Amino acid sequence: MSNQLAMKTNQSSVMNTYARFPITLVKGKGSFVWDENNEQYLDFTSGIATCSLGHVPEFVHDKLQEQLSLLWHCSNLYHIPSQEKLAKLLIEKSFDGQVFFCNSGAEANEALIKLARQHAEINGKVSRKIITFKHSFHGRTLAALSATGQEKLQKGFAPLVEGFQHLEFNSFEALKELESIDACGVLLELVQGEGGVNPANKEWVLELAKICKKNNLLLMLDEIQTGIGRTGTLFAYQQYNIVPDVMSLAKGLGSGFPIGAIIASNEVAQSFKPGSHGSTFGGNPLATTAGLATVQYVVDQEIAQQAHKLGNYLSEKLKELQKEYAQIKQVKGLGLLIGVVFEGSALDVVKKLLAKKVLVLTAGENVLRILPPLTASTEEIDLFIQTLGQVLAEESLIVG
Repeated sequence: MSNQLAMKTNQSSVMNTYARFPITLVKGKGSFVWDENNEQYLDFTSGIATCSLGHVPEFVHDKLQEQLSLLWHCSNLYHIPSQEKLAKLLIEKSFDGQVFFCNSGAEANEALIKLARQHAEINGKVSRKIITFKHSFHGRTLAALSATGQEKLQKGFAPLVEGFQHLEFNSFEALKELESIDACGVLLELVQGEGGVNPANKEWVLELAKICKKNNLLLMLDEIQTGIGRTGTLFAYQQYNIVPDVMSLAKGLGSGFPIGAIIASNEVAQSFKPGSHGSTFGGNPLATTAGLATVQYVVDQEIAQQAHKLGNYLSEKLKELQKEYAQIKQVKGLGLLIGVVFEGSALDVVKKLLAKKVLVLTAGENVLRILPPLTASTEEIDLFIQTLGQVLAEESLIVG
């Protein structure tokens, strides 16, 4: 089937919820994917930050193959060994508490929102309001979408779920406003991914955490895109000298296998009782086997530290390009979650890189989002920089 035919087939039989690029991918290994014509692409999207160990990492593959021959699904009415092991590992490497497993980032944030409201109910808090921030992204299910601070994504889906207020991100004035708001918790990303790759200011985050503690507000972090080594530490909060009450995870947790989770402190986790929440497929043996293998490999092989070094390397190379090409206005991000702000359309750059067999993403109209596997090599980063340089040089010639 040709790429063009595949695109037409998808449009006729699959709902048109994605503006798909005209390629059909059939195989992946490491930092590369191949289409049905066996054309090779350098993949610096990592499946939107999910395939953090590259495509089909051998360690995870082997563990999944073992589990495939044993048990796929049994429901959460029974104890699941890999689920228990993964929960224990996540708590050991983050903060003391308990874990709830689901299937995606949006589901994780839905669970987080319900937990915050239930905790408020049990503790006699009248307000169920949760404070989030403008340009945030927390998912596309209805409560997660309502928490998201982007009106363009909410159009057409009214009435939204009540109980969310969006403040300015990285604004100390907004923190003064927060002091007077009756709420039960605050939810934020430490690097806004979809919203433009905006890292949180460290002093601002520390002040926010102080206000949460003073006013008895749950400090809740959306680490769906930043977690499991992406920012140069296992979790981004570990670079901010804070500890959250609740944290949501997904994306890089399962090496591309669908899995999501929330970790909550012991005190907060007790607010959920049998029947409070659930997920038919959440935490199933296959998903938690993938998650356990992924996290264990990231920890044992010091992948987060590698991401820190590679992130610095990539950022420096991009800043060198910035000096040469006026189209680049800013390089920002944390670890291997990097944004490049362009004078013009970032999507145009994405399409030109695609034509040269390199895959990247956008994060808004003018921001190129670069998400290499955490296991990428410096040679692969050099290839990306070389190809981006070619695109920028061609644009400069056209402008001239």
